[in-house]
Amino acid sequence: MKKGIVLNADIVEVIAKMGHMDEIVIGDAGLPIPEGVRRIDIALKAGTPSFVETLETLMSEFICEGAILAKEIQTINPTTELAIKALLKDIPITYVNHEDFKKQTKSAKAIIRTGECSPYANIILRSGVFF
Repeated sequence: MKKGIVLNADIVEVIAKMGHMDEIVIGDAGLPIPEGVRRIDIALKAGTPSFVETLETLMSEFICEGAILAKEIQTINPTTELAIKALLKDIPITYVNHEDFKKQTKSAKAIIRTGECSPYANIILRSGVFF
């Protein structure tokens, strides 16, 4: 058995195969997933697992050099935005409108669908390198 924080085999596989600048998305239960993008559905019920819990867990095993959020989160879901900033610390965040955010997910290696049911609880994470 794998030793580490992330036990979901699909998530571990995607992270292991990512290269510099590749992107992975963590989305709420309602984020549309474009045709052709790998869906990793970990939603169990409304709220479980939460977006923040999933982001925190993923960040324990993922080298991230940048993130993208929908700018609507700033006014509609500021509590989640604050939690994201706390978890990302010094990682730069870019804000785009939600329609552009959804378009950008088309190039992601995978989208992890959580059980989160709060608006705009979505993030695109850009892979960094350890050296």
